[in-house]
Amino acid sequence: MYDTKNTAIQGLKLGRLGHVRVLCEDNHLLALSKPACVPTVPDSSKDMSLLDWGKMYLKKTRSKPGNVFLGVVHRLDRPVSGVVCFAVTSKAASRLSDQLRTHRMSKTYLALTEKKPPSEHGVLEHIIKKNNAKNIVRVISSGSTETGGKFAQTSWTLLEAKEGIYLLELKPETGRSHQLRVQCAAMGCPLMGDIKYGAEAPLPDASIGLHAYKLELLHPVRREGLSFSTPPPDSGPWRPFMGEP
Repeated sequence: MYDTKNTAIQGLKLGRLGHVRVLCEDNHLLALSKPACVPTVPDSSKDMSLLDWGKMYLKKTRSKPGNVFLGVVHRLDRPVSGVVCFAVTSKAASRLSDQLRTHRMSKTYLALTEKKPPSEHGVLEHIIKKNNAKNIVRVISSGSTETGGKFAQTSWTLLEAKEGIYLLELKPETGRSHQLRVQCAAMGCPLMGDIKYGAEAPLPDASIGLHAYKLELLHPVRREGLSFSTPPPDSGPWRPFMGEP
């Protein structure tokens, strides 16, 4: 069965990583709920990453000696929370990565903004380009002769508005770095706390108003459809929407 477990693993509580949830595990994949402000993979901060946690979890629960393999299929930015799926075998890693590359893996995000969207729903289409040195993405203006940009497309829907905060559903059709963050900003709706892309102020915990709510894919071996989901945080700017969607 692939229902969300919603159980924290005792004995592996390491700072913010104490709030990791195991959504699904078998011999081929491990789906986890990442807390905001935790890196998906090790970075220069040297903070414990979700990948580190996953390896420790498998080593502890399966009594594995030596190094543990856990393949990175996709990532979430550090300030973003939500579903992340890792591969437990190299075969699963290859097959899941292929699903991501060929757009057979579907992602749904929830987002918060303090700026009223221009309509009830729409599709964002931009050419965006990343500055790797500064780790920031910008939209290339229409008619520009600049090269090196990549096409980004995201469908969005306004779900609800409460207390001056707008809750959006975002469905990326492409998988570009910082795509949702820069496209929402380009729409005039920077995500809450995302000062890199135009938010007026950071959030107290350094997170941003973006949550990977649902991930849909095919099992890498059995080829059956799987859907993993996890609710957004129940605190901070998400609190008015507790219980949603």
